[in-house]
Amino acid sequence: AAAAGDDGVGTAAAGAEAAAKRERVVAAKWAGSAPELPTRSSGAVDGRVGSAMAEAGAARASEGAATANASKQIATMGETCPLGSGIWDKLREEAKADLEREPALASYLYSTILAHKKVEDVLAFVLANKLASTVLLDSQLLELFSAQYRKHKHLTRMMLADMQAVFERDPACDRYLAIVLFFKGFQAIQAQRVAHSLWLDDRKPLAFLLQNRISEVFHVDIHPGAVLGQGMMMDHATGVVIGETAVVGENVSILHGVTLGGTGTSKGDRHPKIGDGVVIGAGVTILGNIKVGKNSKIGAGSVVLEEIGEACTAVGIPAKVISRSPSETQPSLSMDQTSYMSDYFI
Repeated sequence: AAAAGDDGVGTAAAGAEAAAKRERVVAAKWAGSAPELPTRSSGAVDGRVGSAMAEAGAARASEGAATANASKQIATMGETCPLGSGIWDKLREEAKADLEREPALASYLYSTILAHKKVEDVLAFVLANKLASTVLLDSQLLELFSAQYRKHKHLTRMMLADMQAVFERDPACDRYLAIVLFFKGFQAIQAQRVAHSLWLDDRKPLAFLLQNRISEVFHVDIHPGAVLGQGMMMDHATGVVIGETAVVGENVSILHGVTLGGTGTSKGDRHPKIGDGVVIGAGVTILGNIKVGKNSKIGAGSVVLEEIGEACTAVGIPAKVISRSPSETQPSLSMDQTSYMSDYFI
């Protein structure tokens, strides 16, 4: 019986590892840096987690050559994209299908998707219209977002990884079009990434203005100084607060009502550091400059005041580690928020 249980754990871990590998490689493929993969319904991909996207820093060094290469793929307006035939073709295909089914959406789908020739243009247009106000014109924001996407090429790669994360992890999502147009968690992350690029460019007043509009429109308050890793999903997103010195690793899943906050009045590094592959349940509060180790999960409603190690499950107020599972790989990908908690009572 014990041997059978071990086999079950091994199979689950292998499945999670394969899912992680597949998600990262698919995102990389759409960024033009990975081989062709099967569709979402195909079998899992074998191999180790993270090989496809782990060298983002090195990729930035060769950005100029890659961009020049990619630009040769551009043909007529709205038909091709420097990112190749992956996500852009899928977005256009889905938009055209919706247009045929619902002609009343023709103008909306044309202006948001079909009139553009690359995915970053779509995001710039969507975010500019979402965040515009009577004193902050959509045309101003469109130019701002477009300029930042041109200047910081990694923003597009991170956006594609985030999009793939939502598609793979959210069972309510079966189309990329919905992610771009309707998922406010995804939109808030992309807007914060642009605000963060402005922060690093020492354009802090403009970064703060974007933060303010993101908070007002999406009900998500993320400081422009916060660092968000790629492959991040914020499900539902309402009420998420992330402080200035917080760092969120890669492939992290966060649900609504989560706070990554500071404590006290001291300045400096004062916010949580979240490792890769962590899943943080709804309503979790994590306070102070403490670490949550990679591959850990924090149960819904918990208050974390002390460091959580790697591959741990923590729950409660204050949160306590109730199990350690080194064999579990990136629970953020499976969105499993209840395993190892069934025997825990307060």
